[in-house]
Amino acid sequence: MTTAGKMVKKETMLIGIGISLVVGFLTGTIFCVYKLGPSKTTVSQPSSNVAQQGVSLNNEQIKAITALEAEVTKNHANGEAWIRLANLYFDTNQVKKSIVAYNHALEHVPPNADILTDLGVMYRNDKQPDKAIEFFDKAIQINSRHETARMNKGVVLLYDLGRIPEALQAWQDLLAVNPNAMAPGGQSVRELMAKVAKEMDGSGK
Repeated sequence: MTTAGKMVKKETMLIGIGISLVVGFLTGTIFCVYKLGPSKTTVSQPSSNVAQQGVSLNNEQIKAITALEAEVTKNHANGEAWIRLANLYFDTNQVKKSIVAYNHALEHVPPNADILTDLGVMYRNDKQPDKAIEFFDKAIQINSRHETARMNKGVVLLYDLGRIPEALQAWQDLLAVNPNAMAPGGQSVRELMAKVAKEMDGSGK
């Protein structure tokens, strides 16, 4: 693994899928298990406050976040610290803070497909699906074989944006990379696409 690879989350996570087929229409629920702009925002002194903000953290996470927030406040150009901080925000579901931190990281480190994918997931969690697609596409541009970005792109296109043909195309492109690709929950992407296509036919779309 490259040095840059060690700075990102150990495993860039897929957006999970829960599928409910309703007569004449396909609906779904997306569960993220799995991240603002270039302006230099001031990092809030954090973490001692996070518990009061409704975020449940353990002592180790509080200490790590506190130390990293102090570091990026002192040294704004420390891209590695921004990535570690963004990952911690990601893991503790501090979505908006994670988005800010990933974007700051990208000001100081070369674009990385894993970082861009995690940022896309956070934008999705922040109810910004179009931004999520933008960053999944950026990840794919950097690494055309990035399966997680391709899978997540299809999920957001389908369930958040209702752009079913584009979602199916995203997953078809994923199968071109890996014919045996699996969706979250152990279902094959081929099976998922067949169900979606069948529902489209049944609804007359």
